[in-house]
Amino acid sequence: MPAEEHARDAGHAGRLIIATTTKKKRTTSNKRSGARRTPARAATASEPSRRRRPPSSPSAHVRGPVPRGRKAAPESENGEQRWKRTKAPGAREKGTGTHPERVREIIHRLDTLYPGATCALVHRSPWELLVATILSAQCTDVRVNMVTPELFRKYPTVHDFAALRPELLEPDIRSTGFFRNKAKSIVGAARKVVSGFRGSVPETMNEMLQLPGVARKTANVVLGTAYGHATGLVVDTHVQRVGRRLDLTAHEDPVKIEQDLMKVIPKEKWIEFSHQVIWHGRKLCAARKPLCADCLLDSICYAADKTTAPGTAMLSRRAGR
Repeated sequence: MPAEEHARDAGHAGRLIIATTTKKKRTTSNKRSGARRTPARAATASEPSRRRRPPSSPSAHVRGPVPRGRKAAPESENGEQRWKRTKAPGAREKGTGTHPERVREIIHRLDTLYPGATCALVHRSPWELLVATILSAQCTDVRVNMVTPELFRKYPTVHDFAALRPELLEPDIRSTGFFRNKAKSIVGAARKVVSGFRGSVPETMNEMLQLPGVARKTANVVLGTAYGHATGLVVDTHVQRVGRRLDLTAHEDPVKIEQDLMKVIPKEKWIEFSHQVIWHGRKLCAARKPLCADCLLDSICYAADKTTAPGTAMLSRRAGR
């Protein structure tokens, strides 16, 4: 046999020996590791088995937690799960807050509490009412009524305000807060009234909104109180709070609140209703501690922050307490 073939056969035989030896070592190692492995502990009678039991019905695969406000109905024959809605304690049917009969009752009771309610801002002309309304932003009507007499004595006409520079007006209205912005709005509105409307406050919503510092709330106050035009409802902080408590709206944006109220309040009551709700918010339906025990609306109000149980105030009044 040639020397090259002998060497090749010897190398092949050596590789076979190495592979066989390695396989034996792996087998021996696996046996040793298996000998040290602890057998699984069988479940005793006092300990439940950890093995998960198979579902007893097809519905078990899809059943989840019962949603809040619902209860599970009996399963049908094919295993399907059906849910039946139940009324939660204290819940109201959707839309009952603005039911026509309830709204009429709210209006009737407000008429009893605040007959002939009107704007609390003291004024002698539409222009004075416009100025007072601008000053009432983030300020009480009481404070505004303390400021305006001297202000209108010093500047009697709209032309006097139009001739001013805003910085000259600021000291006279400083106590109402935000006096710089208010001074700019008043002077700007006066100049627009003089130049664009011949010195008379406009009588339409579109024209009112052209005046600096005038939005829908201010425009509704002037148009409703000074001119008797029911173009909308005044939505200030009191109307926002009381409207939500009476469940007449669920919104917080003044424009959306006004739209909701316009849908449920008769148009002939828009002006008076706004002032009645404002007076109610000042006198009884305060933000922090509403005087529910003295409120004629107590029995038809289910606000979450009531200070009395529904109907308690009515019973107290009947008992003469």
